[in-house]
Amino acid sequence: MAGGMIGGGLGGGLGRGRRVRHRPLAEINVTPFVDVMLVLLIVFMVTAPLLTVGVPIELPKTDAAQLVDWDEPLIVSVDAEGKIYLQETERSLESLVSTLNAVRAERPDAVVYVRGDTRIAYGEVMRVMGALVAAGVTKLSLVAETPDGARR
Repeated sequence: MAGGMIGGGLGGGLGRGRRVRHRPLAEINVTPFVDVMLVLLIVFMVTAPLLTVGVPIELPKTDAAQLVDWDEPLIVSVDAEGKIYLQETERSLESLVSTLNAVRAERPDAVVYVRGDTRIAYGEVMRVMGALVAAGVTKLSLVAETPDGARR
């Protein structure tokens, strides 16, 4: 191997005059998908607290464990002025009892959640609960807030 054979000898200049074709890469660009998912996540995080149904009430704090109910809840609220609401509709105590009796005729196992504002006297909430129990509502639960802000 003396002399002038650089490049291995066989074939001389490999690749001269010939173009190498590159195959296209079949990759999915996930950047737009991630962008859309992040926007949806932000939208749901902002709207989720707004989806809670009810009258604005400052709930008392508790460390009790959360109860799970899979049906649509029946929520009775007593606000700071002593007004009584079923879901978001203001009711008198008598109309509340008659409406709940009609609902319980269709859903006998329905649980009634009672929410009372912290600024209202304890006796007012007990008066509403007493009227519900006297009308035959046996599944009652009190709603409170944990110190970290979650409702229980």
